[in-house]
Amino acid sequence: MNIIIITPAKIKSLSGNRATAQRWAYFLQRLGHKITISVNWDESPCDLMIALHAWRSADDIALFKQKYPQHPLIVAMTGTDLYRFIHSHPEPTLASIKAADELVVLHDKAYLALPKNAWDKVNIIYQSAIPLPYAVNRSKRTFDICVVGHLRDEKDALRTAYAVRDLPASSRLQIKHYGKAHNEKWAKMAKEEMKTNPRYHWFGEIKHWQIRQQYAHCHLMVLSSVMEGGANVISEATVAGLPVIASDIVGSIGLLGEDYPGYYPVKETDALRELLIKAENDPSFLQLLEQHCNQRAKLFVPDMEGRLWKELLDKMGLSI
Repeated sequence: MNIIIITPAKIKSLSGNRATAQRWAYFLQRLGHKITISVNWDESPCDLMIALHAWRSADDIALFKQKYPQHPLIVAMTGTDLYRFIHSHPEPTLASIKAADELVVLHDKAYLALPKNAWDKVNIIYQSAIPLPYAVNRSKRTFDICVVGHLRDEKDALRTAYAVRDLPASSRLQIKHYGKAHNEKWAKMAKEEMKTNPRYHWFGEIKHWQIRQQYAHCHLMVLSSVMEGGANVISEATVAGLPVIASDIVGSIGLLGEDYPGYYPVKETDALRELLIKAENDPSFLQLLEQHCNQRAKLFVPDMEGRLWKELLDKMGLSI
């Protein structure tokens, strides 16, 4: 079967959407299908379209259904689809949802953001990660916390930096932030923060294999986002054995579970600071986070993601 995956992320992009498209292409190729990844549909014939992003891919979705009304269409709902564009740009977003034969979401609670008449189309496909090829080697001199995400509003990108301002000299907390600045304003803010906050270090955008190295060196990850559709960094961290502290947004609760002990109220700097200090000084709390993450990691292994794609195609009668 010829499948086209539409993603708004360009070929050399290091964005999550491009990585997701490439990973899905791998699983679908293993199932025996021919895969093309494209930013836009050029109207070439295909048997199935998988569109990443209901709003950004809305024109391609509409054109595909106009040209091939009987051909199957899967629409993957991103975080901005679910928690922004469905409200700010409802007409194209809802049109994409209606056009889809099946919807893919990335965490357990994503369906709650969708119209009830679309719930029967929802399929959860967790994003997977492969185990680290590196031995864990964490510093005894510093307690290193990684923040992996571009500097933009949706990520509340400097919250972890704010949380470690003015800590006592005895604290070993150090923040390592990896991600591209969305614009010059964000870059300036990060640089200014480094000048006055010796615990915060922004390294910009680095290669994915370099980030994976940091998973082996850091003691903890913080995901401070105000919206996520199912962050792959949670999958990567848990599979790497790296415990997570996350803002209590639906997108993270849908991955880590409602009973996870490492949440703080979104944008609440003092609450995040308390959790970071507790993780540094209370080994039993850090161990508790690790145990929970190890349990959830079973959902995020490649075999699970590949199996869920096979089950979806089987459901649609599209298996080879």
